[in-house]
Amino acid sequence: MEIIHISAECYPVAKAGGLGDVVGALPKYQCKAGHIAKVVMPMYRTKFLYENEWTVDFKGNANLGSWFFDFTIIKESTNKLGFDLFLVDINGLLDRQRIYGYDDDSERFTAFQIAVASWMSSWEHNPDVVHCHDHHTGLLPFMMQYCYDFKKLSSVPTVFTIHNAQYQGWMGWDKSRYIPRWDLWKRGMLDWADSINPLASAIKCATRVTTVSWSYMEELRFHSNGLEKLFEYERGKCIGILNGIDNEVWNPETDKYLTDHYSVKKVTGGKQKNKESLCQQFSLDPEKPLFVFIGRLVGEKAAEILPDAIKTSLYYTQGAACFLVLGSGDPEVEWRFTEMIEPYKGSFNAVIGYDETLSHRMYAGADFLLMPSRVEPCGLNQMYAMRYGTVPVVRSTGGLQDTVVDMGDPEGFGIRFNHASIHDVEYSIGRGIAVYQDTAHMEKMRKWMMQIDHSWESTVDQYTQVYESIQ
Repeated sequence: MEIIHISAECYPVAKAGGLGDVVGALPKYQCKAGHIAKVVMPMYRTKFLYENEWTVDFKGNANLGSWFFDFTIIKESTNKLGFDLFLVDINGLLDRQRIYGYDDDSERFTAFQIAVASWMSSWEHNPDVVHCHDHHTGLLPFMMQYCYDFKKLSSVPTVFTIHNAQYQGWMGWDKSRYIPRWDLWKRGMLDWADSINPLASAIKCATRVTTVSWSYMEELRFHSNGLEKLFEYERGKCIGILNGIDNEVWNPETDKYLTDHYSVKKVTGGKQKNKESLCQQFSLDPEKPLFVFIGRLVGEKAAEILPDAIKTSLYYTQGAACFLVLGSGDPEVEWRFTEMIEPYKGSFNAVIGYDETLSHRMYAGADFLLMPSRVEPCGLNQMYAMRYGTVPVVRSTGGLQDTVVDMGDPEGFGIRFNHASIHDVEYSIGRGIAVYQDTAHMEKMRKWMMQIDHSWESTVDQYTQVYESIQ
């Protein structure tokens, strides 16, 4: 099958979160399975762009309302990612360093989708499936079916994957003029709550809708930022498929970011070496259990409860554990963590920002990973942690409850709690400190979780079944 993935992110080209990891891995493993998978994304001005070789694949022009624009599509020449990668360049809109966060994001991603649809319409053949990811590509299923200029694509099946339904790309109806000539009788396929909602439109127009875990699919019927009735109505075409992780990138035996590699058989000694290196860098005690947080410091991740939860834990346990935070987001939360560094020196440290190398070292050196998320559609961090023998401490939501079994249950290896609260996090940290003293139990849990298969191969098979069902 020829599968065209359309996305705003793709690791290592440009990544803001789990979406980038998924789009950087799923096509590679689809190609390994014998399919022809391609990725199309905006041409941001990133390090990857300037360090690789490209050829021009297509030049075209289109309209965004009354604005006439030229676009260029370039292709990475060496297939170094394991799949064909295409970047769409539109001067004035996509030629920026950041992925998101601009006042004209609606215009940027609408123009991107128009360019993609125009390009695919110029092909002599149609792809077997167009696979769109999140609201930045949510208008494509509508355009392919109901825009007169793209009539050639109307028979192409579309799959829309929701990585996070909290962000929906809302646009006022005054921006409907951006969409190329379309069937005005189909206004309802764009509308939700009196605005153009790209996420809602994709759910209505796509042939199949997937989410990135089974539990998240169910949760969306009750908590989806205003789309609950739509998910209930469209549940017949919706399916949850748990994300995988790239075992070639996330492998403690070969990880290029680690100096001390280790296997399942040598997990205890290997992790201790990585822990000692990490603790030395951040002035922490390697003899104490090390808890880490890696991710965005935002409300969805319940990051604002962590400063007080950590302080409370250090107070009641008399400093029996160490903590290291890597992340960025809410300026107030960033400030609170920064303010903790000096008073809790020796037990706490934080790095504000994103550092791919450090994240790998933290997964390898930590004993526990904190994930108190309020919303976690799938979660990749807990699967990375398990791959490195780091005990996930997670709230029971979305993909976290699909992938982590509490250590109190048969064959359990993690710590789960029910509420994104200071008390629940502090209590779970206490459980972690207690089990850390039982070295035999810790080693057993580590070896068990490291052997759980979260690779992409099984996930690829499930997507193939979805594609085949809509041919």
